[in-house]
Amino acid sequence: MNTPIFRLFALFVVLFAVLVGFTSRWAVFGAQRLRENDHNSRVVLEEQRIKRGVIRADDGAVLAGSTALSDGRYARRYPTGSLFALPIGYDSVIYGRAGLEKYYNDQLVGRKDDFGQLLDSLVKKTQVGDDLRTTLDPKAQQVAMDAIQGRKGAVVALDVKTGAVRVLAGTPSFDPKDLGKKGTSTFNLATQGLFPPGSTFKTVTATAAIDSGRYQPDSRVSGKNGKVISGTPLNNFGGENFGDITLTDALTHSVNTVWAEVGVKLGRQTMQEYMDRFGFGEDPPMDYPAGQMQPSGSTLRGKIIPMTSSRVDVGRTAIGQALLLVTPLQMASVAQTIGNGGVRMEPRLVEKVIDPDGRTVQTPLPKRAERVMSTATANKVATMMKSVVREGSGTAAALAGVELAGKTGTAEIDIARNINDLWFIGFTGEVAVAVVIAGEQGQGGIVAAPIAKRVLQALGQ
Repeated sequence: MNTPIFRLFALFVVLFAVLVGFTSRWAVFGAQRLRENDHNSRVVLEEQRIKRGVIRADDGAVLAGSTALSDGRYARRYPTGSLFALPIGYDSVIYGRAGLEKYYNDQLVGRKDDFGQLLDSLVKKTQVGDDLRTTLDPKAQQVAMDAIQGRKGAVVALDVKTGAVRVLAGTPSFDPKDLGKKGTSTFNLATQGLFPPGSTFKTVTATAAIDSGRYQPDSRVSGKNGKVISGTPLNNFGGENFGDITLTDALTHSVNTVWAEVGVKLGRQTMQEYMDRFGFGEDPPMDYPAGQMQPSGSTLRGKIIPMTSSRVDVGRTAIGQALLLVTPLQMASVAQTIGNGGVRMEPRLVEKVIDPDGRTVQTPLPKRAERVMSTATANKVATMMKSVVREGSGTAAALAGVELAGKTGTAEIDIARNINDLWFIGFTGEVAVAVVIAGEQGQGGIVAAPIAKRVLQALGQ
């Protein structure tokens, strides 16, 4: 073969390779991205002809099903309306998808790998979606929604051992059949809402203090009111003044000056390390669309900044103030981790995926995220939190015959008008819960703690 012919042949080979590469890019490598693009009308119209799988609550109740239309098409129906709209989401030709409908779309339309698709086409098998069995509890979800109705708030309840999401509620919610209605918001306050956590964050500081070996529950620190922290006097709630008290008493009575000093002495690096272990600074590892979740942490101009930044007041961050903003899901995860002996689990909304023949083809639960602290530390922090419920600010959440560990939070938003974000986080041996009521007068122990109690009771605690 002479040189010109060889060069021509090589050019054709290169051009053919480029053609194959671009074709593969769209047909293979970019297929998932194309399918998930809400503006890809061809895919949307194709999937209208597939009977999507049913989404059920943990008791088998239908949360999302399909209704046959003309011309072999199907439309989605949501029997529970706004009750489960935030976790379940919606599937709409006009508005796209959200929630579980989006995250598990491939399963819900019965999409298989290329070989499976080819085999089904050869035998002319009708494509039918897989069903989802969620971990959501209808009774507890209803109790949570009733308790926060008319307010801006959220409730998240997790199984302590597995991370299963039992309740994911927030207000305002929406009805999937009214997506185009003026004023309708699909924003999920439980996973996207960012609030200062107030004193509930002291549980994270307590974990860092004890697990690092620097402190013990009986270590004594001055609770003097007006103590200078980061160059500025810091006051306790109500201006209360304490002498040298133990960390247990400081958590029980939520003494700001103790925990701020502890945070400063632990230092930025240690505080950052334990925040990282708890999952701050990253999207929660939940089976839910990433675009519908927010990371928690010190936030400046909409971006997370590390504790090592000079812009962060480590002392006030240690008591849940300054630039710190968190989601209710994040704080429920903190409670779950401490209640689970120090092991953080990945929160999961779906227990199993079931194919049309009734076979379980996927089991997302349980999945361990990481060990945050030693079991000994978790037990010590849990004991301190039990004191909060037994004799401190969380007595309104106490359950008859059930040992509950908890922490209240009252994050000041407008001091002049006494407007606060009101919190309670806690756990029993089985369930962890986080409650926030935003922008109201009062205290977390008076407003949020009773809501947590009602939800825990609905879950059999």
